[in-house]
Amino acid sequence: MKHIPVLLEDILCALGDVNGRTIVDCTFGAGGYSRAFLERGAKVIAFDRDASVVADAETLKQDYGDNFTFINAPFSEIKQLNVGDFDDVVFDLGISSMQIDNAERGFSFRFDAPLDMRMDIRTGITAADLIHNLTVEELADILYEYGDIKKSHGLAALLKEKSPQTTLELRDLIKVPGDVAPVFQALRIAVNDEMGQIKNALDSVDKLLQPGGRCICVTFHSIEDRIVKNTFRKWSSVAGDPRLPMVSAPKYKLLKTKTPSEKELNANSRARSAHMRGVEKM
Repeated sequence: MKHIPVLLEDILCALGDVNGRTIVDCTFGAGGYSRAFLERGAKVIAFDRDASVVADAETLKQDYGDNFTFINAPFSEIKQLNVGDFDDVVFDLGISSMQIDNAERGFSFRFDAPLDMRMDIRTGITAADLIHNLTVEELADILYEYGDIKKSHGLAALLKEKSPQTTLELRDLIKVPGDVAPVFQALRIAVNDEMGQIKNALDSVDKLLQPGGRCICVTFHSIEDRIVKNTFRKWSSVAGDPRLPMVSAPKYKLLKTKTPSEKELNANSRARSAHMRGVEKM
């Protein structure tokens, strides 16, 4: 399935005139956001931990030269940039359609493949390794926290006993059909430390973003959306004790939350759960 950048028009509207600005695209993927920013006169610094996207990044580099920089690393490495290196930052969180559709990566229960799930196939442990290495209690916590699996302890014990090595082996061990996708999601999040990556990256953005700069996040499930929403609310709240007179103005202004239009959903069903949240640094 062709990759379609989600909520692109809303992101462009939220950013305004990007001509001459430097934007960090923290989740390069197929380069849809980066190309749109470059076409409108922006400079782009793009991050992606997935080495399989390097060829797409090299194509943009050929087209836009010094206006485009690609860093093959997790977006938490935005901390390596300096204050003043960029004006705005955009995150498209979660997993990309390209990763799901690549059977060999082990993200989908639609294909028989090694139980991998690493976004960076060069480093880290696989989902099969994770199941083998964790205790039943640790695995149950992951299934409950990241997949909302109600009977997580029993399933965790079964997974430890059977130690699945492929996606279909894992799928067939999950007796409740509605739990299959959440279990795969939970393991993927844990393998890639997705929530830790988001928290670390946003902490760096707060330190590096310049006044007038905007941070835009597109989320796809409630766990990551809750982190973004709570972080942005904290940034935009008034500093100090709420029982005392206001001691300072909010550091950020919340931007309007957006969800896909019916037109976008008709063109791209995978956008259905997307939420766009943003803030502007005052």
